[in-house]
Amino acid sequence: MAVKIRLARHGSKKRPYYRVVVADSRSPRDGRLIEEVGRYNPLTNPKTIDLDLEKIADWQGKGAQLTDAVAALVKAANEGPKAEVEKKKSKKQLAKEAKAAEEAAAAEGSEE
Repeated sequence: MAVKIRLARHGSKKRPYYRVVVADSRSPRDGRLIEEVGRYNPLTNPKTIDLDLEKIADWQGKGAQLTDAVAALVKAANEGPKAEVEKKKSKKQLAKEAKAAEEAAAAEGSEE
């Protein structure tokens, strides 16, 4: 029996959350499963990744294969929470900030 650790989709339309499950590779995506080993919710901020890494390692030791999506989740869970990434600024925003900095420098120069 080929066993995979994969995502099973739950939730309503356009509001998904996923369970990380161990299942026979021949069973349907949301069908019969062997064991649930975690949950993933992409809608929360930050994304919620709740995995039982010991169970996953145990199943891998028994020969279960991770899907690409679950492998990425396991990697993210091992790394821990990500630092906040600064959003890129548009050219307009950069120009506004540069103009404001020039005006502040000019005002400071005129005071002296």
